[in-house]
Amino acid sequence: MFLTTRRILKSGLQNFFRNGFISLSSVLVMTVTLFIITSILLLGGFLNYSLNQVKNKVDVNVYFVTTATETDILSVKKSLESLPEVSSVEYISRDQALINFKEKHKGDSLTLQAIEELGDNPLGATLNIKAKDPSQYASIAKFLDDANGEILSQGSLKIIDKVNYAQNKIVIDRLTAIINSANIIGLWFAFIFIFISMIVTFNTIKLTIFMAKDEISVMRLVGASNSYVKGPFVISGLLCGIISAVIILVMFALITFFVNYYYGSYFIGFNLFEYYITNFLKIFMVLFGSGIILGALSSYLAVRKYLRN
Repeated sequence: MFLTTRRILKSGLQNFFRNGFISLSSVLVMTVTLFIITSILLLGGFLNYSLNQVKNKVDVNVYFVTTATETDILSVKKSLESLPEVSSVEYISRDQALINFKEKHKGDSLTLQAIEELGDNPLGATLNIKAKDPSQYASIAKFLDDANGEILSQGSLKIIDKVNYAQNKIVIDRLTAIINSANIIGLWFAFIFIFISMIVTFNTIKLTIFMAKDEISVMRLVGASNSYVKGPFVISGLLCGIISAVIILVMFALITFFVNYYYGSYFIGFNLFEYYITNFLKIFMVLFGSGIILGALSSYLAVRKYLRN
């Protein structure tokens, strides 16, 4: 068995180098395929980063009445933090809210003068809530409504003045729709390109097998098994996939470095080269897995079809 395996490996390597032009064509086709797959991975990373940036800017604010005590507000904050949907809750006290308001309107002397004439802080404390997913803000808003209703049912005074979920709902719904659509479109694009590349690779490798039809006929006449006939072609296809993966890994290391160096300012804070290095293992596994599967499977299917004829 060891001898047979060694012969298959040797014959596969010989086929690869002997059919130099066809092997080069196969490598180029698979390189284009892996280029597209890697581009989709990087584009997906940039898209996720951009969506996360937008998600971080979307939140729900809970405004408390001025008579609400800090103890009650912190109790609501603790309840919110215990929810699995909540990512973070920021507490802004009445004093800090007033400072923020004055800073925001520092160019509006009339508004600042009106605040001074009131003599008392008219602003209540606020909780800024960020959900783990934009689609979860609806359940958080419902929780707040239920909590407010429970406080009133116990005979206590209302402490929550307003929740601005309704005002942000349109933005949140649009963002959720964009995220879902982007994931679906990206997945379909990946499948379409992989399918097209599979067909092209299959036909390219089929040409290699056609050129070796006399050799295959002789091997079958002397009693070679189908697996022995298929083996060298599968090895050649596998080698094409590995070489293509190595080319793409080196190519994208250079591309991401130079694109980030010269055009990094256009990526709104997204470091393309850093993302590539950070996710190198994942990209490496995807490329080598795709290259090996494309090369070996295409070769196997092509020679299998030929042996049936």
